[in-house]
Amino acid sequence: MPATHFRTCTLCEAMCGIRIETDGDAVVSIKGDDQDSFSKGFICPKAIALQDLQQDPDRLRQPVRRTASGWEKISWEAAYDEVAKRLNRISDQHGSKALGVYLGNPNVHNHGNILFSLPLLRALKTRKRFSATSLDQLPHMLANLKMFGHQAMFPVSDIDRTDLFICIGGNPAASNGSLMTAPGMPHRLKAITARGGRVVTIDPRRTETSALASEHIFIKPGTDVLFLLAMLNVIFEEGLDNSGHLKKHIEDLDLVKLACHSYTPEVVEGPTGVHAHDIRKLAAEFANTPEAVLYSRIGTSVQAYGALCTWLVYCLNIVTGHFDRRGGMMFTLPAVDMVAFGAMAGQSGHFDKYKSVVRALPEFGGELPSSTMAEEIMDAGDKRIRAMVMIAGNPVLSSPNGQQLDKALASLDFMVSIDMYVTETSRHADIILPPTGPLERSHIDVVFPMVAVRNIVKYAGPVFEPAEGSQHDWEIFLNLARRLESRDVASSVMARARFELMHRLTPDGMVDLFLQLGPYGRLPPGSKLWGNAAGKLLDLLGKRTPLRKLLETGPLLRRNNNAEKNLSLNRLRNEPHGLDLGPLKPCLPERLYTKGKKIRLAPRLYLQDLPRVADLLKSYESHAREPLDNSFLLIGRRHVRSNNSWMHNSYRLVKGKNRCTAMIHPEDAERLGVEDGQSVTVTSAVGRVDIPAEVTDTIMPGVISIPHGWGHARSGISQKTAQAHAGVSVNDLTDEMQVDPLCGTAVLNAVPVTLMPTDKRRVKAA
Repeated sequence: MPATHFRTCTLCEAMCGIRIETDGDAVVSIKGDDQDSFSKGFICPKAIALQDLQQDPDRLRQPVRRTASGWEKISWEAAYDEVAKRLNRISDQHGSKALGVYLGNPNVHNHGNILFSLPLLRALKTRKRFSATSLDQLPHMLANLKMFGHQAMFPVSDIDRTDLFICIGGNPAASNGSLMTAPGMPHRLKAITARGGRVVTIDPRRTETSALASEHIFIKPGTDVLFLLAMLNVIFEEGLDNSGHLKKHIEDLDLVKLACHSYTPEVVEGPTGVHAHDIRKLAAEFANTPEAVLYSRIGTSVQAYGALCTWLVYCLNIVTGHFDRRGGMMFTLPAVDMVAFGAMAGQSGHFDKYKSVVRALPEFGGELPSSTMAEEIMDAGDKRIRAMVMIAGNPVLSSPNGQQLDKALASLDFMVSIDMYVTETSRHADIILPPTGPLERSHIDVVFPMVAVRNIVKYAGPVFEPAEGSQHDWEIFLNLARRLESRDVASSVMARARFELMHRLTPDGMVDLFLQLGPYGRLPPGSKLWGNAAGKLLDLLGKRTPLRKLLETGPLLRRNNNAEKNLSLNRLRNEPHGLDLGPLKPCLPERLYTKGKKIRLAPRLYLQDLPRVADLLKSYESHAREPLDNSFLLIGRRHVRSNNSWMHNSYRLVKGKNRCTAMIHPEDAERLGVEDGQSVTVTSAVGRVDIPAEVTDTIMPGVISIPHGWGHARSGISQKTAQAHAGVSVNDLTDEMQVDPLCGTAVLNAVPVTLMPTDKRRVKAA
């Protein structure tokens, strides 16, 4: 029977509302939901991939085991038993240090994964955890922790009310606002200029966002830290600093002023490629525009100075009075307030509690840098990882030096993947456990409202009933955790009790508790009823917290005068288009989680890292006069029809013009004899790829750009459409040994490479 369903698209962080028409067990159409409280009908091209994903014949529908003759279907019970037996045997023989876990980006798009992965992680008892965090937003989370006291306390650009939006290293028109959830970003950017405001982009490439901007400024990759220091220098030297209502709530302003003292625009002009006049002009405009915001993202994060760049961006917004203020950087108050609940349980985050074995790189939030994964498998001696649990991730394509990781995964004693496909990573698994698809489970975002440009909440039930015998991710987690903890009587009893309780509760039940206990819920924080309910919830998450502490901290949740109260899951079930809970509001200092409720403007780890910036300047001075050759700096890029490696088995998204190309400036192409569409060979310290050239003046000379997420030509994967549009993996060029030494984030931008026409390379090789 035909039916209409309203949901949120789960394929990126924009949270676009969609209208799905179905007939029986088939999707007929997917369109934007005009009545959606947040996206107002906007969707990007990715949403239609949900139809392809639901009906994809390449999808795994039941567990498989790798055999000498290929993949063999097995029952869930047999799969669970074998996984638990193999993992427990390795742990018994070599200790929990021999187990590793990787959590991929799709986990944050699934509330079942976010809320129910903890029992499995606890059961594995390993510190060898990795995730996409250190390949992406780690510098932001570190700054959140060090400056505001909580790693998930993300400041968000109030883009709908700003008059000056400066974007450095980001492309929100393609991403719809990474760490700034905002569906319809092109419309929002156009609205800024329509009301007389300005949009300025700073990037080595004129991006899709730049095409909508008032002004674009080219900058040499990897030198953003110099540009940002020079902006701060101008602010202080010209007396433009004014932290507004936060003046009494910030520490160490003088240390920040001292840190940028020697980095004048004239000093950084050469290495950055940005004229001193432009830096001074932009700094003054930023300081003098009452409602302005400086936003940075992946281009400044995943580079050698990513942690410093993010810290400086926060500092610039704070010292100019554009923080916790309309039109600037503000904090959300989400209906499911994971930040507040985490803080109540003493789980605000931590950094450098322990280090990786081989390179002694610091952990963050209980995770080691993903760049260390291969060496922790192959080179850590008796402390090496012998078995891996891969949860919704494809690090062979997303982590640096994928070829090396390929070899490492092939050397494991055992690996299990929780994945819907045989991918470049899961092909190394001994067993693959496929969960249900996104349209076969309920959905409510619990992560992205923390970075949304408005306070919003929306819930939807499943579009399709799961096929008989299928399992949700959260059921897989609980079943594995119960078996892993069955080695002794005490653990077994506790595991079974937790399993039965959480299985009855389900992720939806847990979300309902969060909603009712949260800032818009029916239970008044600070009451004993609230405290008892909150205690039970945190206990389920393995975070025991005294009732006294809960009652003391509970009122922090109720920082809201919005008329929307008594929020619960039942209420949301009757609101298919979601609820708009209002714009972002000033909330500091109350919502800070630092001692004394102060913003730590100059955490010492950043100041101690500044000598590297001085070395960067010296390096430029010693190489400034070297003649041009075939050396380039490599940067990545994202396309609106793609998101990491997920989307390439959707024929609707990969059809048309090849998007896996190496962008090169016409001057460089002419010098090297490269024509548009010609195959070029790009070589780095760790690998080499052959890829079509795309000659364009949207990229600055001396820079090339290759998109991430491609590289599906590896043997053994089961994604026919992706294989037919294989492209190359940019992470076969990135070097796992190159990380930001402050925090361990992978260096995926400003990677030194050489480029030449492929035929010339072949002649030279012969």
